[in-house]
Amino acid sequence: MTQRILTERGLVVRHGLIEVVEHWAVALSGLVLLVTGLFELPLAKRYYINTVPGLAWSGDYVTTLQIHYLASVVFIAASVFHVLYHGILREWGLLPQRGDLGASVAVIKSFLGLGKEPPFHKYLPEQRLAYAGMAVIIAALIVSGLVKTYKNLYAPDLPLWLVLTATWVHNIFFVLFLLAFLAHIGALVLRPNRPMIRGILTGKVDLAYARHRHPLWIAELEPAPPAETGAAPEAEGERETSP
Repeated sequence: MTQRILTERGLVVRHGLIEVVEHWAVALSGLVLLVTGLFELPLAKRYYINTVPGLAWSGDYVTTLQIHYLASVVFIAASVFHVLYHGILREWGLLPQRGDLGASVAVIKSFLGLGKEPPFHKYLPEQRLAYAGMAVIIAALIVSGLVKTYKNLYAPDLPLWLVLTATWVHNIFFVLFLLAFLAHIGALVLRPNRPMIRGILTGKVDLAYARHRHPLWIAELEPAPPAETGAAPEAEGERETSP
């Protein structure tokens, strides 16, 4: 589904079905990884979560580890697909651009009533910065997680320094992923960002919102006005005749 304006419905297509699916594949599998990772600490037994009806499995390390592995397959597959799919299509809109940091400060100031928000394209500057940060976090989690998994399944005698490094990296970026996840949810709670929730769920956002906050993007989607033909046609009877 290509980006386009649905004037009769007052909507604009922001994301296609593939983009919505890959987003939720990463988000939901990431949430499962967060929860099962916490259960493996083991928080479930410590705080009696495993006594809650239906959550007895949360106190079993092997079960939570298996679920963690299954979720990681979806997480890695969706992440790799995202990179390859958008890379092949050369869709670079979410990559950070020069001036994003300053523009993000202007956005924050506008939330506080200390200025006017500048016009934006499809993505906000803070979205691009958050995307870059999340990409680094996800890459670190995947690489360190693969090392830990390889050690658990195939090479228990892996060098201790490598195992410890992978464990520390995985734990640190686990915390960063949790904080980034919460920040992502928190950003959507802000009033100016709430219309984006519809886009995350359906791929479409309100046209009035898009015109107001993303006018540069909408300008690209709207058809160009008819080109001027130059001089107005001569009125009948006023055409010059050959001598």
